[in-house]
Amino acid sequence: MLSACARPSGQPQPGSETVAPNEVSDFRILYSQNCSGCHGAQGRGGAAIALADPVYLAIVDEASLRTAIAEGVHGTSMPAFAQSAGGMLTDKQIDAITNGILAAWGRKGTLDGSNPPSYAANTTGNAANGELVYGTYCASCHGPGGLGTLKGSAITNDSFLALVSDQGLRTTIIAGRPELGAPDWRGNVPGKPMTDREITDVVAWLASRRVQNPGQPYSASNYAQH
Repeated sequence: MLSACARPSGQPQPGSETVAPNEVSDFRILYSQNCSGCHGAQGRGGAAIALADPVYLAIVDEASLRTAIAEGVHGTSMPAFAQSAGGMLTDKQIDAITNGILAAWGRKGTLDGSNPPSYAANTTGNAANGELVYGTYCASCHGPGGLGTLKGSAITNDSFLALVSDQGLRTTIIAGRPELGAPDWRGNVPGKPMTDREITDVVAWLASRRVQNPGQPYSASNYAQH
């Protein structure tokens, strides 16, 4: 009774206050609210790559990961989340997501004994050579010309290429899509990992297949008639 009388009637209990959205700092909450819709629950992948992929996290540097979260990726479906870039999250929340991804799903030593390609391209790619590289490493799953097979999706589809950046293509080739059964750069041809140059060239070839009006179902002449 004395305990009950010690707190004025109607006063909230300790810890019952609702935390303001810009004060949420728990990684699990921030990830669930802002990232899981595309990258999947627990980072397991969805419309976008799986972030709970130790290979990807061993290749991407922390600054690049943070920049993508904060500023988004221009021309793709990845939006900016930082308030400074038009999003809803504070710098501290961006840091919490970045650090949380690395701490929860990164694994030290993942690439020990391998010679991984760089996260970003260091040179300009050669599209002509990239077409040959595609035939060697990619066509068995994605089909001649990248039109797709039962084993792999169409990757020269104009709508797909319009929604993915060159870096996104490179990242997928290097890290694979383990949640979809797609191998990383070491597993396309057994015993023959792709070189950094080959990855750069095949990205250049894919990029060269982009069209000016992706996904447009009718020809320009049809529009002129109406």
